[in-house]
Amino acid sequence: MSTLESRISQLWEARPDLDGDDPEVTATVHEAIDALDTGEARVAEVLDDGTVQVNQWCKQAILLLFSTARMSTIELGPFEFADKIPLKTGYAARGVRVVPGASARWGSYQAPGVIMMPSYTNIGAHVGANAMVDTWATVGSCAQIGANVHLSGGVGIGGVLEPPVAQPVIVEDDCLIGSRCIVADGARVGRGTVLGAGAILTGSIPVIDAETGEELGRGEVPPWSVAVLGTRTRQFGGGQFGLPAVLVIKRLSEGERHDKSALNQILRDHGATT
Repeated sequence: MSTLESRISQLWEARPDLDGDDPEVTATVHEAIDALDTGEARVAEVLDDGTVQVNQWCKQAILLLFSTARMSTIELGPFEFADKIPLKTGYAARGVRVVPGASARWGSYQAPGVIMMPSYTNIGAHVGANAMVDTWATVGSCAQIGANVHLSGGVGIGGVLEPPVAQPVIVEDDCLIGSRCIVADGARVGRGTVLGAGAILTGSIPVIDAETGEELGRGEVPPWSVAVLGTRTRQFGGGQFGLPAVLVIKRLSEGERHDKSALNQILRDHGATT
């Protein structure tokens, strides 16, 4: 992999003068996208110490693909598309269940056991084992979704492709992301977290402990939390207005499984839903 990384880095440095029709360039870029497609490489990963390592050469490969690929017509039964990047195929062999209406671009990865309801997954995204991408959910470019995650109906996971060094959205293992949530702009949802329906989490959204009022940070929900949409009052020239925030209303025990009925009761007690 280090050799491939080095070759992509060289192409990246020479990109103003690249010939998109050069077979050697095409082969190198396609080799990198294939590595993302099979899970051999990934755009970002959470290390043992909890920090995030962004493999920017993977993002560089995606951007090189966009700049060198040519438009083509893709026909699937009665459907026709015009794009530079083909859709994934071979789901059954990969152990992935795909309901009609779901699609994913080549260069995204779905681990065995993933279920894709009618939804969309963009290039560079990595979806872990036994995760569900529910109806009309979207997984943006380079987003990293952990194992045993449920992205509920209509969830919008934002893409972060540029700049290559930027951290993508990360949803760690065992999370439940409630209906119509938006997680974007490099935000991170810690392992085992439940994010109540309609919550908005971006890199600049404050995350607040509802019991103490303490701001826990911005754009990152701690592991094993139950968190919901909230507001934080701010004074402007025209008066006081509520800006979006995420409220942590309960801390779960590490490894605690999500009991749907118990979670619903917690959320109902705070006027929220999944």
